Amino acid sequence: MTKANPQLGKVTFLDAQGDLQAMEVTTPWSRAEVYLHGAHVTQFQRHGEPPLLFLSQCSRFESGAPIRGGIPIIFPWFGKPADKLGQHGFVRNRDWELKEVVSPADGSVILRLILPEANDSADYGVEYVVTIGNALSAELIVTNRTGHKLSFENCLHTYFTVGDVNAVAVTGLKGVEYLDSLENRQRKTESDEAIRFTGEVDRIYINSPLAVEIRDETFRRVIRVEKESSLTTVVWNPWIAKAKAMSDYGDDEYQRMVCVESGNVAVNEVTLSPGEASRLKVKLSSGALS
Repeated sequence: MTKANPQLGKVTFLDAQGDLQAMEVTTPWSRAEVYLHGAHVTQFQRHGEPPLLFLSQCSRFESGAPIRGGIPIIFPWFGKPADKLGQHGFVRNRDWELKEVVSPADGSVILRLILPEANDSADYGVEYVVTIGNALSAELIVTNRTGHKLSFENCLHTYFTVGDVNAVAVTGLKGVEYLDSLENRQRKTESDEAIRFTGEVDRIYINSPLAVEIRDETFRRVIRVEKESSLTTVVWNPWIAKAKAMSDYGDDEYQRMVCVESGNVAVNEVTLSPGEASRLKVKLSSGALS
C-alpha cells in the first residue's frame, strides 16, 4: 500500500461510529470521511463552507445495514425489483477492502477500494476510486468476469446538504423525460427550468448525461454535479410523511437535504460483454451563488 504524503494530504484510520472502520482524509482544501462499510463516503466539506454531503443523525452504523446519507453505492439493482432481495442491491451493506492510498503532487488524496468476492458477487469485479481535494470525485468500475453478457443498474445515491429545501432549485433537466416513481413510474417530460420542492419528489430522469446544478439560496452556494458514463439522474426528497416513516431518518431532516443521484437505471441499465468494464464517475464541486 502506498501512503499519502503528510505534507500534502493526510489519512487517519479510526474506529468510527458503531465500531466500523473509517478513514478521515484532510487536504489543503477539504476534509472527508470514508467508511469501509459500503465504501461509503459519509462526509465531504471544503474549509470555510457548510458540509457538501448530508448525513442523517439517525443513521444506523452497523454491519448488514446501509448508512443513511453521504454517497451510498447502488449496485447491481436500483429500488427493489420483485425478483431481488433487498433494496438497492447488496454492495452498500458489505465491508470493502482498501487497496491503495495515494497523494499526488497536487495535494489531493486518492483512495482505491475493492469489493471482496462473495457468492452473489462472483460474476463482477467491483472497484471504487475516491479522489478528495478541492472537489470530490468518485468512480465505480465494474468488470464482467463471466463468459456471457451481464446487465445491471448502478447509481451513486448522493445526499446533499442544503440550507432550506424550500429555497433550493435543481437545474439542468428541462426537456428531459423522467419516470415518476410516485405514480408507478409514469413517463413524463420536465417542463420547468428549475425543479423546486413543495412536496415529495422521486423522479428518474432518463437519457440525461449532462451536468446538474443545485442552487441553494440560503447558503448562497451552487453545487455542481458533473458525471461520466451516466445516462440517469435521480432527484429525491422524501418530504414530511415519508421522513416520519423512516426509522433511520429524522422527522425534520427532509428540510436540509436533497438527493441528486447519478447512474444508469431502468431503461438506461448497463450491459457488459465478457471481460468488458464500465466506469461510472461523478465530480462534485461547489461555488458561490451569483
